[in-house]
Amino acid sequence: MAGLDEHEWLTLPDLGERFGLPLSKVRALLQDRYLVGVRIDGVLRVPAEFVTADGPLHDLRGTLILLADNGYTDEEAVDWLLGEDGSLGTRPIDALRAGRKAEVRRVAQALAF
Repeated sequence: MAGLDEHEWLTLPDLGERFGLPLSKVRALLQDRYLVGVRIDGVLRVPAEFVTADGPLHDLRGTLILLADNGYTDEEAVDWLLGEDGSLGTRPIDALRAGRKAEVRRVAQALAF
């Protein structure tokens, strides 16, 4: 994965502390596709941009499910969400945070063809 150092990464214990959740609940967030993480130096980490002060970014889950249904691995999904996308004119995660969920999902769907 390119550009790992450009982003803030949260471990599962970091997320648990941030949200006041036990690790089992944090793991469930990943299993249920509310969040996605990648292993960096053997430790599962989630980009900080995928969460808000209250929990996982609300519009992220549907996009993660769509990407997984289209054959994206977790690493590929993270790369795409954090990378620049010419169709969106920004990074998909920034578009999601700006409320452009439908547009992001249309672009993600088109990538599968």
